[in-house]
Amino acid sequence: MKRREFLTLTASAVTLAGAGGLILPRRAFAEDKKWTIGFSQCTTIEPWRAQFNKDIIAEAAKHPEVNLIITDGEDKTEKQVADVENLITQQVDALLISPKESAGLTGVVLKAIDAKIPVFVLDRNVDTDKYTQFLGGDNKLIGKAAGEYAVEILGGKGKAKGNLVEIWGGLGTQPAHDRHDGFHEFTDQEPGIKNLLDQQSGDWKQDQAYNIMATALRNNEQIDLVYGHNDPMAYGAYLAAKDVGREKDIKFIGIDALPGEGVTWVKNGELTATFLYATPGAEGLRQAIKFLNGEKVEKTIVLPTEKVTKENAEAILKEKGL
Repeated sequence: MKRREFLTLTASAVTLAGAGGLILPRRAFAEDKKWTIGFSQCTTIEPWRAQFNKDIIAEAAKHPEVNLIITDGEDKTEKQVADVENLITQQVDALLISPKESAGLTGVVLKAIDAKIPVFVLDRNVDTDKYTQFLGGDNKLIGKAAGEYAVEILGGKGKAKGNLVEIWGGLGTQPAHDRHDGFHEFTDQEPGIKNLLDQQSGDWKQDQAYNIMATALRNNEQIDLVYGHNDPMAYGAYLAAKDVGREKDIKFIGIDALPGEGVTWVKNGELTATFLYATPGAEGLRQAIKFLNGEKVEKTIVLPTEKVTKENAEAILKEKGL
């Protein structure tokens, strides 16, 4: 069966592309709907992205006046560009987009803006400020929190020392650079902390991080801390260390704090800490509806973060019903 590309949500129905091809949403299909909102997701293969979609779908179910169309960029910039062009052709009332790459999606975002479609950029920004709103976490702030904690667990300010492995997310994404820059504002002040790798990208994926860490373990007798730009990569590094019996000698820090992943791994003692990077799907949809109803929205909304360690992981899981 052809990969399903579009998911059209109403309050009571889901329309999918079938074997015969794509079933495009039409205005007549949702005559009782006030607004048609398109959401261009860059990929659905990452767990954080899957949760992102679940959150926006759950929020859409609360708004019977909204017809929501979700597209999957399949982790390819060119596919996501084509998705957004299709949404522009369908004349959606608002566009939500979470870009795979900032530069690669800027042109089509500007095309949507030129078509008088309000654009809400979620999670990763684009190289223009002409959008209606950006909504997401402050990746540099989260990186700083992780860097400060890394210094603390490696001996404290002015005393910290150890060998550090950093596993980047996508090198073409702004969040990866922000998470790196924020982290190094603290660790680079400590002469005792040595960086072992140069911009090794795991592309946000556990298996790629495993391979990077396996190589680092072969090449370095001592590794004291791993900083993964997300939890799956930090966990992939943990698994690589475990496979050679070195996991107990290394501390692992990640970002995302999904209950079923990062928080659980911290509770189990597999990760040392993770930092919350909340998905912006539900709030992004609420903001778009607010704007379409004639209300003012802020240019930028920053979602808060939280440090998760062994001390509070279990309480967070209980709060989430896990």
